[in-house]
Amino acid sequence: MLLFTARLLLLALLLPAGVVQASGIDALHKFIASTTSAQGEFVQKVYNRKHKLTQEASGTLAFMRPGRFRWTYAKPYAQVIVGDGSKVWIYDEDLNQVTVRPLDRALGSTPAALLAGSGEIERAFTLIDQGEKDGLEWVEARPRDKDSNFESIRMGFGASGLERMELADSFGQTTVLTFSDMRRNPKLDPALFKFVPPKGADVIGAS
Repeated sequence: MLLFTARLLLLALLLPAGVVQASGIDALHKFIASTTSAQGEFVQKVYNRKHKLTQEASGTLAFMRPGRFRWTYAKPYAQVIVGDGSKVWIYDEDLNQVTVRPLDRALGSTPAALLAGSGEIERAFTLIDQGEKDGLEWVEARPRDKDSNFESIRMGFGASGLERMELADSFGQTTVLTFSDMRRNPKLDPALFKFVPPKGADVIGAS
């Protein structure tokens, strides 16, 4: 499992009532308000509850709000996750298998909702400022949905925008995503966010 709960991945604006605006939250707002699309690279590391590294992966990502994103895992094995605005497609190359889910059900209180969602973040998350650490301004997003597979999502912002995400799930694992070479608001080809199952692939779910 390459993560983002059952291998999902990656809402946007507005503070929930009662939250005091602070630097980490300011950085999140600034990033969302000024970023409609982005493209870059990532390294993903998964740690168990004893803080032991159990998995490492890398690849590329792109997103265009609302609801369109593409995560391509190059290592340790090939996998593609595409959100086309209405559905999420997860393709395991080794298994030649495609899983399809409706976008609204696949997003919910997930990291993808924070990056590629439509807005109204207060409906899904409680935001808590975490101050400055390691040269980044941090904000924590806690899903309001008690059935979410994530307990918290921490985001670190630097001069280049979002540089790091730390995801704590309900199984005691922590996933750390480090972003690099991020280009904000590039002109992206809409075809990047369309997915056609390869010939012969097993398709699971409503396509």
